[in-house]
Formats: sequence, C-alpha cells, structure tokens
Amino acid sequence: MKVAVLLGGRSAERDVSLKSGALILAALRARGVDAHAFDPAERELRDLIDGGYERVFIALHGRFGEDGTVQGVLEWLGIRYTGSGVLASALAMDKVRTKLLWQACGIPTPAHELLDARADLNAVAARLGMPLMVKPVNEGSSIGMSKVRAAGGLEEAYALAVNYDRAVIAERFIDGAELTAGILGEEPLPLIRLETPRDFYDYDAKYVAADTRYLIPCGVPPARERELQALCLKAFRALGCRGWGRVDLMLDAAGDPWLLEVNTVPGMTDHSLVPMAARAAGLSYEDLCMRILGEAHVG
Repeated sequence: MKVAVLLGGRSAERDVSLKSGALILAALRARGVDAHAFDPAERELRDLIDGGYERVFIALHGRFGEDGTVQGVLEWLGIRYTGSGVLASALAMDKVRTKLLWQACGIPTPAHELLDARADLNAVAARLGMPLMVKPVNEGSSIGMSKVRAAGGLEEAYALAVNYDRAVIAERFIDGAELTAGILGEEPLPLIRLETPRDFYDYDAKYVAADTRYLIPCGVPPARERELQALCLKAFRALGCRGWGRVDLMLDAAGDPWLLEVNTVPGMTDHSLVPMAARAAGLSYEDLCMRILGEAHVG
C-alpha cells in the first residue's frame, strides 16, 4: 500500500502540520508502510493519481486541509483518506455552525456572538458578560485568539482575530477546568486535564512551553469521566465526524460541562494531546497512526 502523508499546506498552522506530518511519516514507515511526504503547497493534488497513491493520511491543520476542501478533492479523485468527510470537516472548522448545531441538539456550549467592524462591542460585552474569548471562526491551534477581561480590550482582540479570518466570534469565558477528549473510531480516549500558568491554553502553551501540565487521570471520578466521554462522543457524532478527532470542553465552578469545539485533524506533535491519551489507553504512537490509517475511507 502506497500512502501519501499530506502535510504543510497553506494555512496559518503550516509549521505545526509539518511537525505532525513528519512524525506520522516516521511512524508509518516504522511499521513497513510505503509512506511518502506530500505537501500540497508545493505539488498539485493530481500528482496523487500519477504517483499511484492508494491512501492519504491527512496531517494538514486549519484551512485547505481540515475544512472539507481537500477531502472533497480526494473524494473526486477516488482516493481513501483519513478522518472526517467533507461536510463534517467543514462544520467542525466553523465554530459558529458547530455551536448552532450543538444548541439544536441540546449540547451545552458557551454563549457567543459574531463580531464585525460595525459591532457595538460594549453592548456585546454587556450581553455576554466578562471575561470573553475572542477567536477567528475558522482557525485552530489558538491562532488569533485572545482572552478579554474588560470591554475596552475587545477592539484590540477583534483587530488581531480578523487578521486570520473575516468571521470573528466572541464567546463567554468558562472559568474552570479545561479538558479534552480524543476520539478514535467509536471510542473516546481517556480525558486529559490541561493546566497552564498562562491566561489560557494558547499556541505557546500547546507547542512551546515546558510549564504546561497534562493530567491523566484527569481528576474527576471514573463514573463522571465516562459521562463526559459520552457527551464528547455525542458532540462528535452530531457533526457527522468519523475516524478520529478531539473534542475540547470546560467544566465550570459547579462541574457542569461546556463544549468548545471539535478538531477533525488534531495535532500529532510531541506536545499533542491525542497521542498522550492514546498512550494512556495502551496505544503507542505507531499503533495510533496505524489505527487511523486503517479507517481511511472515500465517500
């Protein structure tokens, strides 16, 4: 089986994707897979057909890789690929559509409003309450995100986020424990609790800092962890996601969960969360990559 590992790409998360892809490539080769790096920022996707690739392992993060676009091309080409399909990828990448769908399904998610250049930011702050998280709607890895403690900081936060996406969201900040649930096939992996001395789990906390703490077990009672895992799996399925991914959530002071987002192509670097959770479940990095590749599909 000849496999292309799609990595790099053109999104703001290119550097992270290159790191993820390099580790995935090494893991697949260690298991005897005829795997090759393929950067769609440097090659035409039709080269996948000319090169005789039978499967694609998508390690592209962000736009043009995690948003349904490359999934659509691969379906057109008839090549099996890892992760969620076109619609689920597009929905999960769009934080607003994700929230609207979850709200319709009764899945708890923090209150939010869309921001634009004409928005009355003081009114937004009054309606949602402070503090707020301000995010580009269609980015990952916390790129362009800010935590805003006072209404006066909203304008600067909006100016940062709009550099990455014309659509910007303000979301009520949930003060409490931050958890994440990896999903592999139909199974939620052990929850991880994230702790950082920073204002929030930002890009540096995810990929650079040495002071971020990852707690497995996550510190909630086993029965409660199973309930939270089931909620994350429900949220994952509600978007039509499949294969693998990661669901992020917060627990408020009362211990109630609030779902934040789904990552359909989570990071696979040495700082990344899904490999950590897989190890806690007894899966090596190589095992994890082979499981993900084994669920590759088309259409």
